[in-house]
Amino acid sequence: MHDCTKTKKVLGFDFGKKQIGIATGQTVTHTSSALTIVNARNGIPDWVSLDKIIMDWEPDIFVVGLPLNMDLTESDLSHESRKFALSLQNRFGRKAEMMDERLTSREAKEQRRTLDGKLSNKVDDLAAALILQSWLENPSLGQTP
Repeated sequence: MHDCTKTKKVLGFDFGKKQIGIATGQTVTHTSSALTIVNARNGIPDWVSLDKIIMDWEPDIFVVGLPLNMDLTESDLSHESRKFALSLQNRFGRKAEMMDERLTSREAKEQRRTLDGKLSNKVDDLAAALILQSWLENPSLGQTP
């Protein structure tokens, strides 16, 4: 668990093997916003792009979506998401937490359709914002990677 007594900048991630959605938020207003999507190749992030984003935003903590099955068991992608969270933690010296991301992609697609008036598969940044919003509202539900 983390200390909420001071403002903390948070970056949220929706990890995927081809794309990683990123969102930003902070602990005072408990709000999140979609930021960008970074490419990945076979689950390996574009670290050059991530390095720049993290240097620009200087987050205090990372929140990475944990892809669980509907019965709360871990999915095939859960291990890779945990590995990504640990890589962020080790590479940048900041704490990472995992947050249940069930149904965030579906909700993000609905939001994108409402915003853009069309269906789009580019929803990873919105999914990251939803994951981060869940964590900001319930930080005690965050798990260690």
